[in-house]
Amino acid sequence: MTAEIAHPWPVPPQDGYTVDDLLTLPDLPPHTELIDGSLVFVSPQRDFHSIAIDLLLSGLRRTVPADFRVRREMTVVIDRRNGPEPDLIVVRAAAVRSLTQTYYQARDVLLAVEVVSPDSESRDWNTKPHKYANAGIPHFWRVEMASTDERPVVDVFELDKPVVDVFELNKETRAYVPTGTYRDRLKLSEPFDIDIDLTEIDKL
Repeated sequence: MTAEIAHPWPVPPQDGYTVDDLLTLPDLPPHTELIDGSLVFVSPQRDFHSIAIDLLLSGLRRTVPADFRVRREMTVVIDRRNGPEPDLIVVRAAAVRSLTQTYYQARDVLLAVEVVSPDSESRDWNTKPHKYANAGIPHFWRVEMASTDERPVVDVFELDKPVVDVFELNKETRAYVPTGTYRDRLKLSEPFDIDIDLTEIDKL
């Protein structure tokens, strides 16, 4: 007879977890996120996810202005109960304080990029863009794998003007508006000059 191994799943506090918990709880799985006070664990990623991030990371670093930096898979603190982890971010260089830091504030993020996986589709299409927009992150990219050639398809968004909530007159909401969908080549002038050959993924 073999003894069953008990898994020590974390028990959430009554009011949910906070960013402080996310940053200090021991032994959390890699890339755990905090969404609305709940810990979100990431499933094992497909090869496409990894190499798409590598391709975009390299392309962004080639042309990023000197006062910005590109980072992959770092927590972005939006508020006390939300600490998502975009696949890529472009942040103000002044926000890079130490090689040991584990998060950035949303106010320092210029661009957030999410590469969609089967388990993250709803979050990457709905939850995260909504939170990034309301946090004031100016630019957002959503990256998916094309069903035809398995290359990246990049949907590009920028922040629209704030809108006053009709139900809460003192509250402004923000949203992204699409500016284009890119296949084979991602050539943009905002948020800075970017030119990435998406077909290069075939060589990675």
